[in-house]
Amino acid sequence: MKKNWWKVVAVVFVLYTIIAGFLFNVPAQPILHETIRNLYFHVPMWFSMMTILFVSLWHSIKYLNKSNIESDIVASQAAHTGMLVGFLGLITGSIWARYTWGAWWVADTKLNGAAITMLIYLAYFVLRGSIDEEQKRARISAVYNIFAYVMLVVFLMILPRMNDSLHPGNGGNPGFNKYDLDSTMRMVFYPAVIGWILLTVWIFTLRVRLEKVRRKLIYND
Repeated sequence: MKKNWWKVVAVVFVLYTIIAGFLFNVPAQPILHETIRNLYFHVPMWFSMMTILFVSLWHSIKYLNKSNIESDIVASQAAHTGMLVGFLGLITGSIWARYTWGAWWVADTKLNGAAITMLIYLAYFVLRGSIDEEQKRARISAVYNIFAYVMLVVFLMILPRMNDSLHPGNGGNPGFNKYDLDSTMRMVFYPAVIGWILLTVWIFTLRVRLEKVRRKLIYND
């Protein structure tokens, strides 16, 4: 139980986020209105994606350094998990856009950058599937994964700040920290970020364990 305390925290915080996110009062903001509640879901999912894809990047670098196949397994499964929360981030962002900007998708720098980032990482999985030899696949995938994370930083963190964007904190728009986020919202938002990140890490660890079991079954046969 001592080793799994963080899983308990993940479950408690995510449940708290869901319940409090829909029931607690939120400040009345123009345009956003009740959709500001999506802050508890959309933003933490992007934080979770950035975190777990950094884990993938780190283990790709470790593979290039030591050629340990376990690092490749961890890197690939972290990337899979990152895509999961990334697509959830796109979906929640699209819903938010529909009710605040009037369309499911708009020509926004950050939205387009997010979509391109997803395509770049999808190409990572296509690349892995096209190479049969294990060490060669791991090595090429590791190099590509480094490139993919650099592009993620460019499309999600650099370009939106250099161009006009509807997103808060980008293109001259004030960030949410400058909005009237009262103490109640902060009481939900910070646990939401921690909870979603921990849940994402939990899913990632399960994927790694399943992949190791799958490989044992294959090579034992």
